[in-house]
Amino acid sequence: MMSAAQSQTTLESKLEALQCHFTWDLESSRPIPLRLRDHLEDIGTEEGNSWLGHIYNLRGFVQYKLGFTEDAQSFFNKAAEAFRRIRNADEGPWLVVNYGNLAWLHHHLGDQAESQAYLSKVDALMNKYPSPSQDQLHPEIYAEKAWTLMTFSTDKTLAVDYFQRAIRMQPDMVEWNSSYVLGLVDAFKYSDTGLEADLLKKMRMAKEQDPENLYLAAHYLTLRADRERKIEDEARELARKVLRNPVSSYSGIKPLLEVYINHVSIDEAINWQRRLWKNIQMSVI
Repeated sequence: MMSAAQSQTTLESKLEALQCHFTWDLESSRPIPLRLRDHLEDIGTEEGNSWLGHIYNLRGFVQYKLGFTEDAQSFFNKAAEAFRRIRNADEGPWLVVNYGNLAWLHHHLGDQAESQAYLSKVDALMNKYPSPSQDQLHPEIYAEKAWTLMTFSTDKTLAVDYFQRAIRMQPDMVEWNSSYVLGLVDAFKYSDTGLEADLLKKMRMAKEQDPENLYLAAHYLTLRADRERKIEDEARELARKVLRNPVSSYSGIKPLLEVYINHVSIDEAINWQRRLWKNIQMSVI
């Protein structure tokens, strides 16, 4: 019979083998400051956001690292519910990371039985939904890891690689492809070699597949603005769309404002900012 110490060692080795925020060594690339929590709050959690489950998972991890364990559990539970609503299914491989987070959280809280229960749930999901490629993680795990690194890390290169792996195995996920090309923009923004030769083509195709993604549209317009003339009307139309949507850090405001300042006019940029601020004030009344 296994001793208590052996059981604890076995549990910890299983936890270390999980793919989740607690094992991704996120703090080695960036210490968790309070401003990251504020940034995650600003991403937006409106219904229809395809990354809502991932947002809640990362917010839960950040809250745990900041010492707010009850908030962490609340966000992990919200993540599970968000995944179920968005995927319209009670279970699936998209819950592997979430259950891994909950296994770690309960372990740290001293509830080893509950931790083991979530480990068993992870095992069940991985057996039921194996990766299409035996030597690769499941694409859902790659996608969440990529999105997390895109949000958390200053170096987007690894995130781009993980998105590529996910898309290669599951090419029909529109939001993965959109985030992949946005990651390419960040990865090559400060590169000596400049942007990939076909990046604009990739962004155009992603925009066609994901026409409601205003953040993607704004970045696409930013890249084209330096190469094309007469983008003013397109910028104004995009600005009207942004005004009709909830304000968040992924509304496309920052890149679109850059286009206004550099390629439309300073006066129009100021007026547009005033309208944005008015919308923000109205939304909190």
